[in-house]
Amino acid sequence: MNRSDLQRLADLRIREAKVLLDNDYYQGAYYLAGYAVECALKACIAKETKEYDFPDKKLAKSSYTHDLTELLGISRLTEKMKDAKSQNKTLETYWAVVVTWNEDARYEIARSKEATADLYEAITDPADGLLAWLKNWW
Repeated sequence: MNRSDLQRLADLRIREAKVLLDNDYYQGAYYLAGYAVECALKACIAKETKEYDFPDKKLAKSSYTHDLTELLGISRLTEKMKDAKSQNKTLETYWAVVVTWNEDARYEIARSKEATADLYEAITDPADGLLAWLKNWW
């Protein structure tokens, strides 16, 4: 899997989440929306990988997490996010919504329409959403 694969997966997963959200399948929509952010963050990490460089073992192993805060750090975007949030309160609010997602959402049976819609908006808002922000760095 390479950077462009991860970019395509991020875009695909968020489109799939929208289909599920529009058809009242909130649990699946919630999980896939968060997974789109995970893929986008991993695309940012992949961008930092230099062709023909032997990968750093610790970095490679740590990249296999699903924790969005950890992935933000591994992608070297923590400070950029901190600066962006200080200048953009909407992004700050959106990150607070998105960072609550975790991979255990795939096992949840009950997820509200409101929570799912909030997560989807936080990710996809064209001006301030997390996916738009991450695309600057992937």
